[in-house]
Amino acid sequence: MRPQRPWAAIAAATVLNLPLGSIYAFSVFLKPIEAELGLNRSAMSLVFAVASVGFTVGMLLVPYVFGRLSAGWLIALCGATAVAGVALSAAANGLGLLLAGYSVLFGISGGAAYIVAQQSANMLVTRNKGLVNGYIVGLYPAGAMLSAPLFGWCNAVLGYRATLGLLAGVLLLASVAAVALLVHSGVVLPQPSATGADTKGRTAIFIRMWTLFFLAAAAGLTVLSQAAGIIAAYGGTAAWALTATTAITGAVAVARLSGGWLTDRFAVPHVCAGAHGFALAGAVLLTIFPSPLVAAVALAMVAMGHGFISGATASGIARYWPAAAFGRVASQIYIGWCAAAITLPLLAGYLYDLTHGYGTAVIIAGCGNLVGGIVSLGLPKGRA
Repeated sequence: MRPQRPWAAIAAATVLNLPLGSIYAFSVFLKPIEAELGLNRSAMSLVFAVASVGFTVGMLLVPYVFGRLSAGWLIALCGATAVAGVALSAAANGLGLLLAGYSVLFGISGGAAYIVAQQSANMLVTRNKGLVNGYIVGLYPAGAMLSAPLFGWCNAVLGYRATLGLLAGVLLLASVAAVALLVHSGVVLPQPSATGADTKGRTAIFIRMWTLFFLAAAAGLTVLSQAAGIIAAYGGTAAWALTATTAITGAVAVARLSGGWLTDRFAVPHVCAGAHGFALAGAVLLTIFPSPLVAAVALAMVAMGHGFISGATASGIARYWPAAAFGRVASQIYIGWCAAAITLPLLAGYLYDLTHGYGTAVIIAGCGNLVGGIVSLGLPKGRA
């Protein structure tokens, strides 16, 4: 039997998911791309929405090749595709190539790599799974927190095309490092037949987790994809919007880690209900007191609610299903992430084009959080 090194699988997830998480800093590209390519906010919202669809497609497909290709080979393929997609986006001269590169190639490869990293860690880690899963899902917003100010600076000094080119180079280096670490970890991915094991009687749990995840993601992704634009709409300066966007992504990273950690100590339904309640409070706050400072705080609360749910959901999957089924179940629940990305964020962009404001979208997000909190309380308190 090959030696197993859980730390190496966690390290691989770290070096790869941090640059892939830059997708959550997409709002930094809104104005420069709109200005150069002549696109409106609805078109840019479409780019993020289709990227979310691609991300979900990658997540859904990759469990079917577990066992046929090793984790190292899968990450190598994902890394190469992601690099090609970002490079194509840098050279795009219109919406079509931007969609093909960023939304399709980068999106699909990012989703597949995300599930490979999560599955690899869950195959090897036996203790503190909530904390580990919270950490892994927290890497995406952590990557956005690091990349947002760098992207903003590069956009101003070099232009957004050079920024995307540099991102492609970072992805290449990260992919090589992740492959080496996964090979060293000794992880063996489960055969596709094993990923469907022991699912009887869990349909109701799945439906509840999917629903509460979707509702949290709809609100959170609206913030993460358009944070800079939302804060500007409430009167914030460009510098304040960039600073707040960076802080929000950092807060989400902490929330995702905390969401997983909390489920090691409290029941999953209680953590999820509390997360939705926290996000609802943010939406109410911004509706009552619309201002740049309140917008930054309230948007952070809404996005953190999604973060808590993300960590708690990953931990919940590890509690309610066997380890071999983690990737398959996670990819299906994460369809809610895709559905969320093509609903409220798109609607928010459309409403902004009509009204030049985000007030109605914030109210809709709050209503979703209210429903999500109620749904959360129906989950089992212990293992299914």
